[in-house]
Amino acid sequence: MRSAGAALELSPSVLDIDAAAVAEGIANGMRDQVFHQLRRRGVVVGLSGGIDSSVVAGLAARALGPERVVGLLMPERESSPESARLAGDVAAAFSIGTVVEDITGILEAAGCYRRRDAAIRSVLPDYGEEHRSKIVLPDQIGRPGYALFSIVIQAPGSEEIRVRLPLEAYLEIVAATNFKQRVRTMTEYYHADRLRYAVAGTPNRLEHDLGFFVKQGDGAADLKPIAHLYKSQVYQLAEFLGVPDAIRQRPPTTDTYSLDQSQEEFYFGLSLPQTDLLLYARDHGIAPEAAADALGLTIDQTTRAYGVVDSKRNAARYLLMPPLMIAHEEASR
Repeated sequence: MRSAGAALELSPSVLDIDAAAVAEGIANGMRDQVFHQLRRRGVVVGLSGGIDSSVVAGLAARALGPERVVGLLMPERESSPESARLAGDVAAAFSIGTVVEDITGILEAAGCYRRRDAAIRSVLPDYGEEHRSKIVLPDQIGRPGYALFSIVIQAPGSEEIRVRLPLEAYLEIVAATNFKQRVRTMTEYYHADRLRYAVAGTPNRLEHDLGFFVKQGDGAADLKPIAHLYKSQVYQLAEFLGVPDAIRQRPPTTDTYSLDQSQEEFYFGLSLPQTDLLLYARDHGIAPEAAADALGLTIDQTTRAYGVVDSKRNAARYLLMPPLMIAHEEASR
């Protein structure tokens, strides 16, 4: 760990980038990866109306030409209408073509909604189709203890109700909901295959390092152009590239559950600027005593936050692992 003097190094400015140079470097890399390494003719990008997919779309248009980029909109019955509108705005901003695939029917056929609702009813028997819901984490930083998810539900015209989830119900809800990301990835690869394109993934560094993605869902891609960038750096690129203001000012959401849900309450537990600095401090060996002030946390809270980072990274190892194979030597024993 670094000494307390390293506190001077921890401020939002440590994440400042030369956006023009970074954009050019990523564009050069994308051209080489798509045309030479992957031998594809262009890329498919799933557009969510969020900052990450918008930046990847802008970088792809810059690297390959807008005519070699397809923006794929994949709404379902619980998607926010704003997501589709903003995705259309970014496609227009970068002059890329779009395809709309409503995935509701596939999700219904797979039992996504039915399986999830059955899991919720195991905890709240009165839950019905007219209810909306989301799952949330408790405060992992402010106080010690196990982080157990809760379900938040709301009936029409009623207040939200929050109930702690047993592990089995939580796992069933997540497993069912993961159909959404996996169906979207399956749809991306359909269009990539028919066009001989590659699939461009959209995770940033926080999501990639801390496991905020679905294995073989939004974690699957042929290239991940911004997985090395902190979230604040993605925003810097967005401004440089000309991502529409409405997208740059929109709070990041999961757009997975029927109730509005921020990424902070679902996964990170801190604001995204705090999480950026937290991850930077952990990556650069800055002691909690030196990082606390810059993070706006106490030393104890910072120590717990480091533990949360380590725990999420441990969980992410499984998500990032390629398929395991039996070596010839092992098989012949």
